[in-house]
Amino acid sequence: MDDNCCQAKACALSKLKQQQAKVLWVVLFINAAMFLVEFGAGIRAGSLSLTGDSLDMLGDALVYASSLYVINKSIQAQAGAAFLKGVIMFLFAVVVFARASYQLFAGVSPEASIMGTIGIVALLANLLCLLLLTRHRNDNLNMSSVWLCSRNDIIANTSVLIAAGLVFLSNSNLPDLLVGFLLTFVFAKSASKVLSQSWREMQQQ
Repeated sequence: MDDNCCQAKACALSKLKQQQAKVLWVVLFINAAMFLVEFGAGIRAGSLSLTGDSLDMLGDALVYASSLYVINKSIQAQAGAAFLKGVIMFLFAVVVFARASYQLFAGVSPEASIMGTIGIVALLANLLCLLLLTRHRNDNLNMSSVWLCSRNDIIANTSVLIAAGLVFLSNSNLPDLLVGFLLTFVFAKSASKVLSQSWREMQQQ
């Protein structure tokens, strides 16, 4: 009886990991593709919020890749991967803050039409990712941390769209800069949460 129970649990766990892997491969592809689209559009439009959001897409792609790597590994390895995700989030916070500080003095207004169009595409892509990941958000620390990354993307995309509208109405770069600084705060706060959770889990092993 016990053997049958253990075998059933092992099969269920194996099936769950397979489902997680399929979802992670899909969201990895979406984020990698959107990084290329958003980064190119951000450079062309001269938009800090778009380029900052594209870096977030790249970071998420790396996060999903690391999550795939540890999906069949120990809790210690998963906690280590989550810690790496926190470090990546923090580094992007620093990068976006530095670029925002630079553009504060450059004073060039971005192209609102490009910001709005690409912002909508990115939002739809990330809504799909969030929908796919929500089912697995409470599976373990690994999946909860990638869900958190995806949720942050929704916040960032919405902010980009708001900035695009305000840039169009004001013909100023200040809304774009404000979103850049907001992204810095979101990245840093999420990084702090993931780092503290993963550190506690690593200490317990």
